[in-house]
Amino acid sequence: MASRSCANLFDLASGEILDIPQTPRSLPRLMTVPGIISDGYGSNDGDSDSMSSACHERKIIVANMLPLHAQRDTTAEKWCFSLDEDSLLLQLKDGFSPETEVIYVGSLKVDVEPSEQEEVTQRLLEEFKCVPTFVPRDIQENFYHGFCKQQLWPLFHYMLPMCPDHGDRFDRQLWQAYVSANKLFADKVMEVVNPEDDYIWVQDYHLMVLPTFLRKRYHRVKLGFFLHSPFPSSEIYRTLPVRDEILKGLLNCDLIGFHTFDYARHFLSCCSRMLGLDYESKRGHIGLDYFGRTVYIKILPVGIHMGRLESVLNLSSTFAKAKEVQEQFKGKKVILGVDDMDIFKGISLKLLAFEHLLQQQEDLQGKLVLVQIVNPARSSGKDVQEAKRETYLTVDRINQIYGRSNYEPVILIDRPVARYEKTAYYAVAECCIVNAVRDGMNLVPYKYIICRQGSPGMDEAMGIKADSPRTSMLVVSEFVGCSPSLSGAIRVNPWDIEAVAEALNVAITMSDSEKELRHEKHYRYVSSHHVAYWARSFMQDLERACKDHYSKRCWGIGLGLGFRVIALSPSFRKLSIDHIVSSYRRTQRRAIFLDYDGTVVPQSSMVKAPSADVISLLNTLSNDPKNTVYIVSGRGRTSLCEWLAPCERLGIAAEHGYFIRGSKTSEWDYLDSDLEWKEIAEPVMKLYTEATDGSYIEPKESALVWHHHDADPDFGSCQAKELLDHLESVLANEPAVVKRGQHIVEVKPQVVTKGLVAAKVLSMMVDSGKPPDFVMCIGDDRSDEDMFESILSTISSPSVTAAPDIFACTVGQKPSKAKYYLDDTADVLRLLGGLANASNPKPRYIAQFQVAFGSVI
Repeated sequence: MASRSCANLFDLASGEILDIPQTPRSLPRLMTVPGIISDGYGSNDGDSDSMSSACHERKIIVANMLPLHAQRDTTAEKWCFSLDEDSLLLQLKDGFSPETEVIYVGSLKVDVEPSEQEEVTQRLLEEFKCVPTFVPRDIQENFYHGFCKQQLWPLFHYMLPMCPDHGDRFDRQLWQAYVSANKLFADKVMEVVNPEDDYIWVQDYHLMVLPTFLRKRYHRVKLGFFLHSPFPSSEIYRTLPVRDEILKGLLNCDLIGFHTFDYARHFLSCCSRMLGLDYESKRGHIGLDYFGRTVYIKILPVGIHMGRLESVLNLSSTFAKAKEVQEQFKGKKVILGVDDMDIFKGISLKLLAFEHLLQQQEDLQGKLVLVQIVNPARSSGKDVQEAKRETYLTVDRINQIYGRSNYEPVILIDRPVARYEKTAYYAVAECCIVNAVRDGMNLVPYKYIICRQGSPGMDEAMGIKADSPRTSMLVVSEFVGCSPSLSGAIRVNPWDIEAVAEALNVAITMSDSEKELRHEKHYRYVSSHHVAYWARSFMQDLERACKDHYSKRCWGIGLGLGFRVIALSPSFRKLSIDHIVSSYRRTQRRAIFLDYDGTVVPQSSMVKAPSADVISLLNTLSNDPKNTVYIVSGRGRTSLCEWLAPCERLGIAAEHGYFIRGSKTSEWDYLDSDLEWKEIAEPVMKLYTEATDGSYIEPKESALVWHHHDADPDFGSCQAKELLDHLESVLANEPAVVKRGQHIVEVKPQVVTKGLVAAKVLSMMVDSGKPPDFVMCIGDDRSDEDMFESILSTISSPSVTAAPDIFACTVGQKPSKAKYYLDDTADVLRLLGGLANASNPKPRYIAQFQVAFGSVI
């Protein structure tokens, strides 16, 4: 049944405020011990989320479909449900401890009338620990068959809708249905979750914006996501009009899992190119810093359920079928293909390669059989029908040309095939080929390897000696997710028909000893990296990713599907203008340090010269005899002198403090440092500049800066890492330090930091007998963190008898050594206006400034 909030969801896709109303709680929270459970959702700050009552672990698995079979008994007029033992969702429970309670949230594969939904819900929860999500039929059609299958699935498999006959163009209504369905799933999760204790694991591309809804309600929710399909390269993914909403949805998780490094790499590239996020390896784990939260990336291919497959392998029906198949193809070599009927499985390419093999190797005609099992299509459409038609035409042609009265080179099995029958074919086939042009994982090769290992019963049925060596051969497309883990397989480009034909020939003619070695290697991997290993490994990493949830303060920002949570130090808070002005008025010796770009002048501004209002503010503050004011910048002294010329008493520290003067009339003081290293560093930078389009070198008197913000994001970042390593190597014995910043690599003297400027000024005030009783420092980037740290260490020294009021403040809500933050440059100017207004004498312009920026006190 749809929640009452569903009708208002369509504005979410357009970026309206993401408001999740409380839904009627039709499901009780699950308890194993007495306790108190709040039916309310709690506040948005995770500190007061609903109280947990369970004393043992609970995992909530969320997927499009529940691991259930459902059938309507028309005679008794009631539903019959049973567990789907073949479902991955059910099998992954083996990776959890026996004490772990697993709850499933998802849809049923059947329509349930609204009048029966409440009864079915209670029954499924009690009998199977399943919570059904009833999506209205029209939303379900547009959500699953529309957006998921017509737009996401093709795009994730590298198929772009270049023309109406080649894929479906983006449809906003289908996207709205996708958002609505994700909201309904989220509502069901909220009905059963204990947010402080439970771990939620969302499965696959159907539910990629669901994490945003959950993170909105519970800021500290423990949330993992695993993508079972490929993730395309950024050049493909960036064509999706709702690309940012989906990326931000995934980034609201704590851990995101992918089958292969390629898929993870593509996702990270999209985050870099479209959201400007950087990632790094942290103790072997890849992490993205996202507004103070670390989103971890997990690379782990899924496995098979060994027990389930071995149980089918030992059925009497499997023995009988294997014996029958063995007799049917006696004297022939069998190549097996098992694929869904869709355009990405490469069935027609496989058939063409097999045809080419028979054409080139005439001695194989009459001795080689390709058995192609076709699973029922998971979606309908003209592309599936075209693939099916092409498959049948190709099979007919091959059989007509190379077939004989008692020999069909291609056996096409296009019907539902029972598990025992597939298992029998796996056991008999000497070679298995997976020729998909793009596939997320594909477990067919894993199943084939286990079945070729056999069992005592299967050996007896097939007349194989118990101690005889086992063999198997795999031909696997390099575009399939399982390919990297099968190092003994023959990897092929499915589009290269001749190469695939040659690979098949090599596979069936390879020596038995080589086949044994390859099989043994594969069996060792597949039998140890099973589905339980996959689930256990993912959940262990999810627990690790969530262990610091309550060590930081969290609050949400952003509208609609752009919502995200800021996670920062508990002591970190916005600087109140009233608070700092109060301290400013009662103090007599004040030290003020201000960064330039991104602090008093917007970072995005093309005009870097300060406005007249900024000059007036700086003049007012620096002319106050109680104040010592410095602009501390990485910019060169020539530019700063020109821009700040009207400020007579303003101190300037240029090039991160290499040059410093106390006022316009003062002489420049500079560090006596050896700069001969510039002759070594500049040629290296020029090499990278020539090789990196869009990059350039900014020469300074004391430093060299390599900029790459106009270069390709991925290539520029890669080159910056290489340049950093190169420069550190060649300058290892020089008095210079190499640092990487936002889109820059900078080389400067070792002793130069903004922190030294602050320490030097504060020490001079202390030595002159006028120790500061008020210190304010505002900056926006990494170099300013040195100032925040230096101020705290200098003020805490024994020479400072009375601790001053300290206001270390960063611009923007982000992890920082500062205790306070301001939102942006406008916020900084409002604060400076408040301080200027508190100075004496009051300048004339203050009233005008208050009109421009709003009242400040």
